[in-house]
Order: sequence, then structure tokens, then C-alpha cells
Amino acid sequence: MSQKNNYNKGEVTRMIILGPSANISQSELVQKLHMMELPLTIKSTCYGAMIHGEEKIVKKAIEKIRDLDPCNIFTKDRGFPPGDPRRCRGHRGGAREGFHQLECEFSLLDYVGEALKKPKKVTIEKPEKISVDTFKKIINEEEGEK
Repeated sequence: MSQKNNYNKGEVTRMIILGPSANISQSELVQKLHMMELPLTIKSTCYGAMIHGEEKIVKKAIEKIRDLDPCNIFTKDRGFPPGDPRRCRGHRGGAREGFHQLECEFSLLDYVGEALKKPKKVTIEKPEKISVDTFKKIINEEEGEK
């Protein structure tokens, strides 16, 4: 990506998403990120915050921030830095691409947080393979019903 879009080699952008049961608010999250005094671009968002900077510094900030509430603070990559005109809602108008996906994911975060608090051992049974003859029989039955 070009320097014009605030993306230099070795830099990343991560979204920090507060789950519905998080122990901190969005404004507290942003304040704590600023108090780390790391060389990051920090943008407050409706779901938490977005941070941009050198990869190892971004990872360090995420580690520290997740320590505050490890079961309710989530992160994911964002392919564009804050304010990038190709994705910034301020330049384009309306909800940004991916917002509705994030909204859907957000609705599941309480379940994920609960699972992180109370992990259970899960075993998955592998389905048995069916024979080719059985498969052909199923196909013939389905075609016969049409």
C-alpha cells in the first residue's frame, strides 16, 4: 500500500472489539490505549477502537489491553488504516463495507466470552463414510421423486 494511505511496510491495523459484557467502556478503552504512550494511531469506534502502527507495538498494546478483560475484549485484522479514503465512512457516506458482518459477529461475542470463561472438553464424532453403492442408491431415489 502506498504511504499516501498511511500504510508503511511493517505496519498493521487491528480492530479492538468490546463484547457486550465487557468490564470497560469504549471511552475507557481509548483512554487506556492513550495512557500506554505507544507510537500508535488510535481511533475510537462504535465497537471499541482501531489501532494502527508497527506490528510489534500493535501486538504489545493488544496484549496489555486484553489483560483488562480477556474473555470480553476481541481483536481482528483490518486491511486499511484509520481514515483511509477507500474505506472511511466520512469519505464514502453510509456504513462501511464489513460493518454488517461485524454487527453479526458482535451478536455472538457473549457466547464466545462465556465459552472462554467456562471451557468444556468437546469431542466431535467423525461421520461414517457411505459406500459408493449407497450413494448411487440415494441419487437414484432422489431422481425418481422428481
